[in-house]
Amino acid sequence: MNILLAEDDMRLGELVVHLLRKKGGYQVEWVTEGDDVYEYATQSHYDVLILDWMLPGEEGISICARLRKEGYSGPIIMLTAKDAVQDRVTGLDAGADDYLVKPFEVDELLARIRALGRRNYAPIQEQIVQLQNIIVNLTNRTVSYGEEEILLTPREFQLLDLFIRNKGQVLSREVIYDRVWGYDSDASIKTIDATVKLLRKKLHGPGQKDMIQSIRGVGYKLDI
Repeated sequence: MNILLAEDDMRLGELVVHLLRKKGGYQVEWVTEGDDVYEYATQSHYDVLILDWMLPGEEGISICARLRKEGYSGPIIMLTAKDAVQDRVTGLDAGADDYLVKPFEVDELLARIRALGRRNYAPIQEQIVQLQNIIVNLTNRTVSYGEEEILLTPREFQLLDLFIRNKGQVLSREVIYDRVWGYDSDASIKTIDATVKLLRKKLHGPGQKDMIQSIRGVGYKLDI
């Protein structure tokens, strides 16, 4: 399960990210600025959004309402210190599926995530992308060349997913680091370059050009 956490409290954010990954086994991206949430939510697929009500920039409650107005159907959990009944009503009316008051136990958050995962949301349609002679199933997270499956590590697939969703755009190493590894990671820039090199090698079939181009001094882009 892929989760986006929007929380500006650094200590709480670090703790929640750590426990969601360790106890839930989830992939988690963490942002601290409200202005970043909308971009992340609309450009990548997340199984659950966890939004703090009060964020620097655009508030979580406003982001939730805007996403729902534009047809976003994914589960949203609102985190807040506001515990009045009217505040809960406001959060749910803005489009949140669930509402968790701070302070909270991470085990309760995990239980609420599992509960949302059991709900019958709209049927998932497979997202299939063709890159030259390679077929990428973004839903099932598989990559194939003809009848042969190309085995990618979870990190390599995350990287490929990021490139596909930003096809033709130059992605700096800093953006790749943040989106794939997370800025709290201890990975180095060399790790990014090494992972791109391995991914490029796996995707480079007979008669195909390199799809992942190096942009000197900046980063990479997917060009097919």
